[in-house]
Amino acid sequence: MWIIVAIICAALAAILYKYVFRTSGPNPFDIDTREPLKPLVTQKKEKNKVLKQGFLASKVPEKLDAIVIGSGIGGLGVAVLLAKVGKRVLVLEQHDRAGGCCHTFTEKGFEFDVGIHYIGDLLEHKPFRCMLDQLTNGQLQWEPLDNPFDQVVLGPPGNRRTYPIYSGRNRFPDELKKLFPGEEAAIDEYMRLVKVWYAYKALPPGHNIWFLGLLKLIPVPLAKFLVYTGLANRLSFFFRMASRSVTEVVNELTKNNDLRVIFSYIFGTYGNMPKEASFSMHSLMVCHYLTGAWYPIGGASEIAYHMIPIVEKAGGAVLVRAPVNRILFNDNKEAIGVSVMKGQEEIHVHAPMVISNAGIFNTYQRLLPKELQDMPAIQKQLGMMKNGAGGLSIFLGLTGTKEDLGLKADNYWIFTEHNMDELVETYLKGNREESAKSVPILFVASPSAKDPTWEDRSPGKSTLSLVSFANYEWFEEWKDDKVTNRGTDYKELKQIFCDSILEVVMSVFPKITRDKVEFIEAGTPITNTHYIGAPKGEIYGADHGTARFSAECNATVRPQTPLKNLYLTGQDVFVCGFAGALAGALTCGSVILNRNLHLDAIALAKKTKRVDTKKLK
Repeated sequence: MWIIVAIICAALAAILYKYVFRTSGPNPFDIDTREPLKPLVTQKKEKNKVLKQGFLASKVPEKLDAIVIGSGIGGLGVAVLLAKVGKRVLVLEQHDRAGGCCHTFTEKGFEFDVGIHYIGDLLEHKPFRCMLDQLTNGQLQWEPLDNPFDQVVLGPPGNRRTYPIYSGRNRFPDELKKLFPGEEAAIDEYMRLVKVWYAYKALPPGHNIWFLGLLKLIPVPLAKFLVYTGLANRLSFFFRMASRSVTEVVNELTKNNDLRVIFSYIFGTYGNMPKEASFSMHSLMVCHYLTGAWYPIGGASEIAYHMIPIVEKAGGAVLVRAPVNRILFNDNKEAIGVSVMKGQEEIHVHAPMVISNAGIFNTYQRLLPKELQDMPAIQKQLGMMKNGAGGLSIFLGLTGTKEDLGLKADNYWIFTEHNMDELVETYLKGNREESAKSVPILFVASPSAKDPTWEDRSPGKSTLSLVSFANYEWFEEWKDDKVTNRGTDYKELKQIFCDSILEVVMSVFPKITRDKVEFIEAGTPITNTHYIGAPKGEIYGADHGTARFSAECNATVRPQTPLKNLYLTGQDVFVCGFAGALAGALTCGSVILNRNLHLDAIALAKKTKRVDTKKLK
């Protein structure tokens, strides 16, 4: 009996080893492609030549190897990975500029970032930083935020408490212990839980999540075997904790209500209130910022600006105003291309592979023929996922420098009180006009204060980006109206949100007064649907609750779809956010190129560190 078990275990280990360390395909991280840093391009006209190349049939390259739907970081990321091994890739974007949530827009002389507020884990020569350097040939530069990088503001104006959040694996808990004397044991246990995967010495810190990626790389039968035998949970602490909510875990650690908020506050970066959020997902976010937080120098548009030329150099293209209305299949249910709407004309573009960064719901429910949507395998995946929370954004253009307005390179998380679950639930279930008057959670960041080039580009001006959540249903009645003219009622509802949120901002930042406000505009869930194609206005893709992080869901929703030659990339493949979408691209690229690109990035990071260290000597 034991001999049979040993043989099965050995065979399983051998198969896992094969897929973890497989290297049969071409390696986009084979060589260091960083180039000497070029001057920052600040002229919009020059940048738009790269970011706003409109779709025409005549611009479609010949002999395409792949078509990517969507130019967010998940789509551009996999396109660059394929381009680096010589593949000719066409990226199609429905908006009028490339970048997805990494794009920027300008109103009344103010440039606003849409979705990039701060990125973690960007220390020099770490795998994530190395990967980004390679995907931009070393041209994307990062500015560290202040430390503390986050400020948690809690309570009403008459009883407001502000808690600074520091980066640093030791400093973060040490500073918390100063703020909450007597809670040392709770803080130590919290840190143990969020950092538990550091015990896996074979991989870099924070990579206990490697098993999540592994389930998406190994063959489906083997993944199902690991899930249904319970081995997936036994082998990964991430999956063992995935079903536990943040509220459940945190409430066991301490009875101090303010400390519970500090342990939970970052739930806004993935969109689920603490009682619905997976502690495993939460832990990823906490660890993501333990080594610091950064912002792209020159603004978020720099990301796509430096990735697109790599796609073009390999013979590909990134074209905008190119709404894909369906994926094309042959009689064998194999993806063979896409249909793009150019005005009233339908243009077919063919390639042997289609990769969708449009999200699982758009891909399966909008872009597939009805008979393929109804396939049991497709319906099973859709049944495991649900739409995430709708996003609400307020953009403020202000007169004055960061010094004039008291702005710094940090972020503020403002909560009306410590009972976050109750407040958020009441807000989302409430009457929309009443809820708009009392938004319980608000993220506040100043892109202009974070970017060292801002003052040269926009002297005497500043910006604030404010983010919260809102129900898609509150705005759904206006979804089919023209985006620039959705009627008086819609504008009045947005104005209620703007006025109430501006009052909160002015109470926290006393140097910001109404006479300093030159521009204010709200982006609602239906705004997100129009500009970034989010079906329910979600900003983090599919919901990140506990069900999303079960071993079964992660083994089932993977880059390979049930349809041959159709792949998924981006947030819905891995996890949300910039780093999560890029991990989705890396996982998708691993499947397509038949090698583990995660390990390739780690190997190149070690190699470049040795070379750069030698140069410094």
